[in-house]
Amino acid sequence: MSLRKPSAVLPLAALAVAAALTGCAPQAANSDGSAAAGTSGSAGAAASCAPGALATRTAGKLTIGTDKPAYDPWFSEDKPENGKGFESAVAYAVAEKLGYPKDKVGWVVAPFGKATAPGAKDFDFDINQVSISDERKQAVDFSSGYYSVRQALIALKGSPAAGAKSIADLKGAKLGAQIGSTSLDTITNTIKPSTPAAVFDSNDLAKAALKNGQVEALVVDLPTAFYITGAEVPEAQVVGQFESAAQGEQFGLVLDKGSRLTPCVSAAVDALRADGTLAKLEKQWLSDAVSAPVLK
Repeated sequence: MSLRKPSAVLPLAALAVAAALTGCAPQAANSDGSAAAGTSGSAGAAASCAPGALATRTAGKLTIGTDKPAYDPWFSEDKPENGKGFESAVAYAVAEKLGYPKDKVGWVVAPFGKATAPGAKDFDFDINQVSISDERKQAVDFSSGYYSVRQALIALKGSPAAGAKSIADLKGAKLGAQIGSTSLDTITNTIKPSTPAAVFDSNDLAKAALKNGQVEALVVDLPTAFYITGAEVPEAQVVGQFESAAQGEQFGLVLDKGSRLTPCVSAAVDALRADGTLAKLEKQWLSDAVSAPVLK
């Protein structure tokens, strides 16, 4: 995994991001904290991203969504609220930048598929390894990317897929992935196996299928691949990773389509990237996701 290091021009970058945090489109709030309808975007810009005063769902509080169970290494002990794990730590770091300390942050369960579907949300933003894509942008907003990721293949030890050295070696394999995920897209669009992929509602079901031999291999993101093979399915191994798309796959925070919080949240993510926080958290919580062979 390549860790982004703070730039030599950090002071200027930080100043620019700080300006962005106070220069988003204004957000008047109703008494319940929701954005007031018909608010003009031409005045009051300095107060729009004022720390702790955003037009959140509940005034003075920030509500964050994620799926359940919440998996390591993104979370720890299935408790997003404990601040442990990469995404929990990132969520609290973003909240802090927005002016919401830990005691002003609440969590709600938001299933992966529902979080990215059209319709009103019950969170201010969601964090759940959701890859930014043009298709998803039709239904929801995304923040700036907080993590660049590659997809990886895990296979049962001793299986033909475990010995794969290239994508061509996987053409006849029975592969599986979670529904609606970029992992499934990788199987469909990159590997293109001769047998249709097995699709699962959750990674738990996918892992069970792998253990039971219903599938020969799974495609998941790289950090999750190392966790599954190290802690949950030791009879499987990481075979390799796939090249990222031209611009690279990134995870982004999910918001309501057209949310007035989007520019403020993006500015917070940009600030955390500029000051090196994202790189430090990635190193701390995803340190096991080291290099794996690239399957071409």
